[in-house]
Amino acid sequence: MNIFTRKRNKSSESSVFKDMNRKQKRYEALVNVYSPDLYRYAYWICHDPDIAQDLVQETCLRAWKSLDSLLDDKSAKGWLFTILRRENARRFERKQLSMVDIEDYEVADQYDSSAEMDNELLRRKILALPSEYKEPLLLQLVAGFSGEEIAGQLNLNKNTVLTRLFRAKNLLKSSLTTVTKESGAAHG
Repeated sequence: MNIFTRKRNKSSESSVFKDMNRKQKRYEALVNVYSPDLYRYAYWICHDPDIAQDLVQETCLRAWKSLDSLLDDKSAKGWLFTILRRENARRFERKQLSMVDIEDYEVADQYDSSAEMDNELLRRKILALPSEYKEPLLLQLVAGFSGEEIAGQLNLNKNTVLTRLFRAKNLLKSSLTTVTKESGAAHG
């Protein structure tokens, strides 16, 4: 090996380390900024802190692997949420749930207050919405995306997203009104 080859190898090694260092700093900045939002959204869709943490970790791992494909840091939030949504979908592709007869189990009252019960009711009603309405609604309410950002994430027209948000809120309102009427009739 001659002196010119050694210099070239050292300069290319130095370049590789600089690129890795730059990539790591960029990655850490994205994770530090968006991981609380990612966790909040993941927890909302699965309602299990361990699964939510796993989803965020898988999202971060996939983000690291494909960080070079993120061309504009301004679109990082949408990019990360798209990865998270796909990770959640993969969770169901991998897992086959066993069915049990609900009558075989006693269900205990798990709520300490009516506020907790109301929050759980709201969560269940949102999760019961058709996917085409639920996804944009969660992206708006939990992740804080605008209609335009949701449209970009779901590959839809902005007007379509706004219509779906409007319909989702109306379905939710109708569903909650029905529950309130049934509850009032049962107690009144």
